[in-house]
Amino acid sequence: MTSVMSNSTQPQVSDDDFADILAATREFIREKVLPREQEILDGDAIPEDIRATAKDMGLFGYAIPQEWGGLGLDLTQDVELAMEFGYTSLALRSMFGTNNGIAGQVLVGFGTDEQKSTWLAKIASGEVVASFALTEPGAGSDPAGLRTKAVRDGAEWVISGEKRFITNAPLADLFVVFARTRPKDENGTGIAVFLVPADTAGVTVGSKDRKMGQEGAWTSDVHFDDVRVPGSALVGGSEDVGYRAAMTSLARGRVHIAALSVGTAQRALDESVAWAATATQGGAPIGTFQLVQAMLADQQTGVMAGRAMVRDAARAWVDNTDRRIAPSATKLFCTEMVGKVADLAVQIHGGSGYMREVPVERIYRDVRLLRLYEGTSEIQRLIVGGNLVKQAQRSR
Repeated sequence: MTSVMSNSTQPQVSDDDFADILAATREFIREKVLPREQEILDGDAIPEDIRATAKDMGLFGYAIPQEWGGLGLDLTQDVELAMEFGYTSLALRSMFGTNNGIAGQVLVGFGTDEQKSTWLAKIASGEVVASFALTEPGAGSDPAGLRTKAVRDGAEWVISGEKRFITNAPLADLFVVFARTRPKDENGTGIAVFLVPADTAGVTVGSKDRKMGQEGAWTSDVHFDDVRVPGSALVGGSEDVGYRAAMTSLARGRVHIAALSVGTAQRALDESVAWAATATQGGAPIGTFQLVQAMLADQQTGVMAGRAMVRDAARAWVDNTDRRIAPSATKLFCTEMVGKVADLAVQIHGGSGYMREVPVERIYRDVRLLRLYEGTSEIQRLIVGGNLVKQAQRSR
């Protein structure tokens, strides 16, 4: 068995081919998804025909290498798609986000050849929905505190514990489960990661969470009660792969979430500009008022800065020149930025912005989560600040 973490800087998809993929994705989102945002919100679900179209387009595996049936986009291309995904209901991206991101990348980066051949093609096609089961009631942004346990019993592992706020859990076919096999010691963190099919005895998925926003993006608790899996379920064949796999997948995912934030901020800005140009007060479009123009300017500035950061961070990831500071700094800035842009969008809309069925009201609620998952803003600040100090100490 082998475990490979690829640092290749050669994209699998040419610029011309990617331009076609990006154009098709934009058309799909603008023409097929945007007109049905209210349907997604009211039904708290992505319509099956939209799900089917996303599968046919390869969106369940756009970031999975081509050798395993995916489109093979690198992170610089991934973020361009993410900025398109962010332009509509965030539930769309959530539908296939874990397959391409934090769950799928654990297998891509750390799985054995056998594990990859068993699961990745099914993940890339959308036949299997993979779910990243890390967060627990007492261990959120810091996975070092997790309490789910995995105990070896002969050739098997027995997993027990509870996971919380797990994206796509109600729909999942495969859980990528992080569990502690021993206390942290001089040999490693003692955190392993296992592949657990959702229909395994002892796996119980809780009721769907009721959230502030992001209707259609389903999360729930997951319980593992003496769940038995074979030795082949241990990702990478090593008990100490888990922490590194989690940190690497989360860091990559943070650049993606930042890009998603930029896309949503662009939508909020576009809605604001359209409203300012047409809504009137005292017979004049509100966009002629200087204070409204100032708010639009602040929105535009945030979007442009965020887009530049995302592209720079994605390139640094692909080049393997910065996989620590840039992902966290970019997620911190962009998720905070989109919160401010969404708030300004509601302000520009006035009372209308507080009404359901107005896009900026949904956006305002949806983006609040972006500052929480895949590491809170506070955690990002600790990562950035801590690594800056370490760099300075190493250079002395």
